[in-house]
Amino acid sequence: LLNVYPTRSFAAKTATSLLDAINSVKDSAKANFDETVEIALNLGVDPRKQNQNIRSTVVLPHGTGKKVRVAVFASYEEAPKALAAGADLVGSEDIISDVAKGTINFDRCVATPSMMPKLGKIARILGPRGLMPNPKLGTVTNDFDKIVKELKGGQVQFRTDKKGIIHAGVGKVSFSAEDLKENIRSLMVVLSKLKPEASKGTYIQAVHVCSTMGPSFKVEVSNVDPSSPRFML
Repeated sequence: LLNVYPTRSFAAKTATSLLDAINSVKDSAKANFDETVEIALNLGVDPRKQNQNIRSTVVLPHGTGKKVRVAVFASYEEAPKALAAGADLVGSEDIISDVAKGTINFDRCVATPSMMPKLGKIARILGPRGLMPNPKLGTVTNDFDKIVKELKGGQVQFRTDKKGIIHAGVGKVSFSAEDLKENIRSLMVVLSKLKPEASKGTYIQAVHVCSTMGPSFKVEVSNVDPSSPRFML
């Protein structure tokens, strides 16, 4: 198997239960800030093939621990509705101009379908940052209430990288171990439903958790695989 974190130290080679691994991560977090708890999943997929490239979202029940600034690209007429939904920034050409100049004052963004053609000029800026609105992720819509609430309330995007690994933040080390476990449970349930039909063999091959600056701890796959009778036990 590929190393999930090639440059990160591994505190333990022996896999443990998810809860034990989470507690080890919390105990090992020594930075002077509230580190993010991260999970890395090595999947049995070939991301070079379009039908095995996984990309989706999950709403974590206990949030991410981060304050998320949401921008909505919408017309002047739609602005009041977007603001009422909780958007931090609403506009069209003005925001596009700022982004083109290198100013990005938001963490996630939403666009109405009619605004998408105008975003073409900044797609090369938003795309690499994972900010480009995407209908498959629910961020191209006229229903601001639902998506803005999700984005601000703990929605996490995830996708396979070139090695078939998914990385995702699942909370902060200040969260209780049980809250982190429940966040990971939600992620794993969504991920299990996304297994490509073309993927053969073992789907979830390796799982590790760590904090931003801490070592990585190996988790027993059966403990986080929804198809296993030992799931979350």
